[in-house]
Amino acid sequence: MICCLRVMALLVVVAIAAMSGARPAAAEMHLCNQTSYILETAIGYQAGGGMATRGWTRIAPGDCALTMRQPLTQPTYYIYARSSRAHSGLSRAWGGQFRLCARDTDFSLQTSLGAPSCGNDDAFLMPFAAITMHGRTSWTTTFTESPRIRTFYAAQQAGFARLLIDIGDKGNLGGGRARGDVVAQLRGRLKLADNASPDEVFDALETEALKAAAPAGYSICNDADTVVWAALGMQSGANIVSRGWWKISPGGCAKAITEPLTTDRVYLLAEKRGNNRLVSGPAKFCVTDIEFEIYGNQRCAARGLTEAGFAITLTKGASGFAAHIGAGGLIPPPGRLSQAHPPK
Repeated sequence: MICCLRVMALLVVVAIAAMSGARPAAAEMHLCNQTSYILETAIGYQAGGGMATRGWTRIAPGDCALTMRQPLTQPTYYIYARSSRAHSGLSRAWGGQFRLCARDTDFSLQTSLGAPSCGNDDAFLMPFAAITMHGRTSWTTTFTESPRIRTFYAAQQAGFARLLIDIGDKGNLGGGRARGDVVAQLRGRLKLADNASPDEVFDALETEALKAAAPAGYSICNDADTVVWAALGMQSGANIVSRGWWKISPGGCAKAITEPLTTDRVYLLAEKRGNNRLVSGPAKFCVTDIEFEIYGNQRCAARGLTEAGFAITLTKGASGFAAHIGAGGLIPPPGRLSQAHPPK
């Protein structure tokens, strides 16, 4: 079992297991999802004199995907997973400390070994976890979330329940009912065909959840003519937390918070290439130069972190907010931007 570093979202565990007898002894790589989230996964490996990365492979809760059907000849492979953007709340990511190139959309990339950047504006470095093969030619990696989700069946049931909450449907699923009964219940609720498979049920739930998530949350839009990197700070319950970085192409938007907003203000930092800050302000948070999630905004330097000033965007009374960043910085919507008091 490998425990990952913090990445753009919450820290979770990547459980790595070699399946020596559970599957045929074929040369292949499987990724399995024992979480309540629909996952999008990516894989990397050395190819010739460079590094190959590709993604995204979608895996529903309780399911597995064959991501490589070829001889596993490399001593090390690299994996990364993120939760579907359909899910409300904070996004989750499963990764490690090896920074490899990826794109936000489907990708297949070839880059030089040890390259400090990805060489084009559509690709960026993400923190992958390493799998050491120990000479094995077949491997299965299982992404896990909680000790309470002990089986793939439990993951499927938890996934159905989570997506129902994501679409605002809090109707109960029969906890003790058989798998087929729950799937049949959801087919009726979603008006699907009687023979719709569990994966088709997940597809329908994810589609509805994407629609429900769209109007709410916090988006960061890039109205400038160059790539922008953005980070957020906010009060989360009793905690002060900062997260980043989101890479936003010119004319694009990133959905940084997908659930309806319940806070009076969100703090924003944005930079373009070369640490040239476009948006900053008086609210102090801790950051790093790689993907991060940091709790607390005190003693940044003593914790090996960097202190940065974030601008304040007022979101009181709004379930959704879009921050627009232009060539000159933050473009304030009327009455929403303020030099209000920073977090204590």
